[in-house]
Amino acid sequence: MAARTVTVGSSSGLHARPASLVAAAAAEAAEPVLIARVGEEGVDASSILMLMSLGIGAGEEVELTSDDEAGLDKVAELVAADLDAS
Repeated sequence: MAARTVTVGSSSGLHARPASLVAAAAAEAAEPVLIARVGEEGVDASSILMLMSLGIGAGEEVELTSDDEAGLDKVAELVAADLDAS
């Protein structure tokens, strides 16, 4: 299973709008993508509710894991981007 450690780029963390974009990308992955604070158990990144339940703030590091490296890279790119700026 591939893993990426990413710093959350959205200025408000993974609240509703960024979480919905991340969840949509994770849902498109060929294999499940899990997201967690580093060292904690992961949750399904395709679930907006699970993402928001983590309460991840701006600048926090998260770990993403998946067997789909292309899907993982796409989700990692979104998590690292400031999705509040668009």
